[in-house]
This record gives sequence, structure tokens and C-alpha cells, in this order.
Amino acid sequence: MIIQRNVDRLGPGEVIWDAGKGSVTGFGARRQRGPAVTYVLKYRTARGGQRWHTIGRHGSPWTPEMARAEAKRLTGVIVSGGNPAAERDARKAAPTLAEIAQRFLEEHAETKLRPKTAHDYKLIVEKMLVPAFGRKHLAELTRDDVRTFHHARRETPVGANRALVLLKAIFTWADPDGVNPCRRIKPFPERPRERFLSADELARLGKALAVWPGSPFASAAIRLLVFTGARLGEVLSLQWDWIDAEKGTARLPDSKTGAKTLHLPPPALAVLASLPRVPDEPHVLGAKRGTTFVEEPWRRIRKAAGLEDVHLHDLRHSFASVAATGGMGLPIIGKMLGHTQAQTTQRYAHLQADPVAAAAATVAERIRAAMQGDSGRVER
Repeated sequence: MIIQRNVDRLGPGEVIWDAGKGSVTGFGARRQRGPAVTYVLKYRTARGGQRWHTIGRHGSPWTPEMARAEAKRLTGVIVSGGNPAAERDARKAAPTLAEIAQRFLEEHAETKLRPKTAHDYKLIVEKMLVPAFGRKHLAELTRDDVRTFHHARRETPVGANRALVLLKAIFTWADPDGVNPCRRIKPFPERPRERFLSADELARLGKALAVWPGSPFASAAIRLLVFTGARLGEVLSLQWDWIDAEKGTARLPDSKTGAKTLHLPPPALAVLASLPRVPDEPHVLGAKRGTTFVEEPWRRIRKAAGLEDVHLHDLRHSFASVAATGGMGLPIIGKMLGHTQAQTTQRYAHLQADPVAAAAATVAERIRAAMQGDSGRVER
């Protein structure tokens, strides 16, 4: 019988089989090479073939009692027509999450999504998903695994949520009708980043750009972001043929929200006029650039300006904040930024001057003047 004492006595190459009351037919323990003992189940398939199925190695967590209970469960599966060894082999042959994620990037993200989205997905896969789950098969990944992964990244809720969304998309793409362990996992609440440059900070940025010794195309890209409120991808992909200098616009055939008109006010047109034209090159910045073309110079420029907490996308927010504090309405701001949903622009509502507060201040000032006997300041 398979009990602790007999397992401990096994020598290299020896096998013992379960026997006696409560034993399971075909359940055994064997020691091959080295000190490790493995619990196995030997059985015949419905077609009569003999198979060996490894239950697990003796020790943590497998004890003789636990292994026997598993052997009994597997025997029930076999009686019902199952084949545990074949199912194990199929799982081993199945692709890992790392392999599935790579196929998702190549066959879906890179061919059907925008380049920026595909690039972001690739970073999440390489930096977050593969280190956590790369060796696991999809069927092995449980909701608890995903919940633990997500919770461990609670200090960076935006990144954690993006990884959760991508992992869910990978499961859906790989097996649309299968069990998706990402379902019903609630994302962390996200607070929109609100970093707007003050007038003093804009002045420091202007000085840093004025003495920038690097590529004029990189500094021009940053200036265009400041003067237009455009997204980085829109500036990087901008082509000369899309620009109508007389109207002060550029017609973008594609953007995050589809085709849009990018407004080019005089300061932006001046930046464009200062750029050298590269022969036979349609792109304004000299070639179709990746985000690192601007991000790397930006890190040095913002350091020189004392703005190390400012991201490139904050320049877009700053453009909108200047518009809001200048009294422009949210619909106009949304049009300038290319928002398709009014609620997207609503984040800038708190920056607008409150007309009710201004009216109350006017009334109070008139009352104060009357109380001080300055009747000339009170309008009848």
C-alpha cells in the first residue's frame, strides 16, 4: 500500500502500487533517478491502449493521501471516457500566453489598429503581461491570477487598467467563446491628469526651445504641439499636401477620432514656414517619425526649462486651459481639439470663468459703493 513509510523506502528504479482497503487500481509511486518520488496513474484508454499519467511529485503539496484522492478523481474521468494523459499532452502542446500575445500583436494590432496603439500594446505585452504570465497556457490562467496581477499594480491604476483591457482583448481574440478570466474584474478609478503650464512656465519653455541645439524638426514638433493643441501622432504624421496656409488649416485624413481639421493659427504657420523642405519628402518633419524622435529631445528640453513633471500630452491640456481661462466656450474648445464627444471637453469646465460669480461680484460692488455714499457709481 502507498503510505509515507513505504514511499520513503523506495530505491532508484523501484515502483510500488496501491493495494489493500481503499486502494485505487493503477495508482503508484516510483523513483527513477535521484531522490524524487513521483505519483502516477497507469490506465487503459477506451481503445485499449495503456497510458501513464503523472499526478505530481511527492512532497509539497502531494502526500500519499492527496495523490490517492486525485487518482480516484482521474479514474472517474477515465470511466466517463476521458483521457487525462492525452489532455495533459494537448495542454503542453498548446501555445503559451507569450506566444498567443505575439500572434495577437502581429495578426491583429499591427494590421488593424493605429500604429501608436499597436506600439503601446507591444510595450504592455513585453513589460507587464509576459513577465507575469508568459509561460502559462491560456487555460491555466484563472480569475484569481488576473485579480492578483491587477491589484499588485494599484499604485499605477492607469497602467494596471490598460494591461487588464489588453489581456481581456487577447483572450477574446484567441478564443471568442471561451472562458475569459478578465471578466467581472473591476478596473481602478482613474483621475484624469491635470497639468497645465502657467504663463511663467510657458516663458521658461520658450527660452529652452530658443537655445535648443538639436534637430530643428524636434523643436518644431514641440512648438506645433503648444500652438495647436494637437496630439503628438497628428504632428508626427503631418504632410505638406494636407496644409492650406491661406485658410490656416491642415486636413488630417486620419487621427484618434478619424478625419479631422487641424487649425493652424499664425504662430503655428510661422513654425512651418521656418522649416527646411526636404526634397521628395511629403512629411513636414522630414520623414515619418516615431514618438521617440520627439520624446528624447523633450526630456532634455523640459529639464532645461525646469518642467520635469510635464509630459508632452500636457501641452495639449495647456492649450485647452488657456482657451478656457480666456473665456472660450467648451464647444469651441472641443472643435479646436477635435473632440467628438462633449464629455471629453467637459474636463476643462472648471477652468472657465464663472459668469454667475462675476455677476454677483458686480452686484456686491454696486451695493458697497451705495453704502459708502458713492452714489455716482450706482447705476439706476
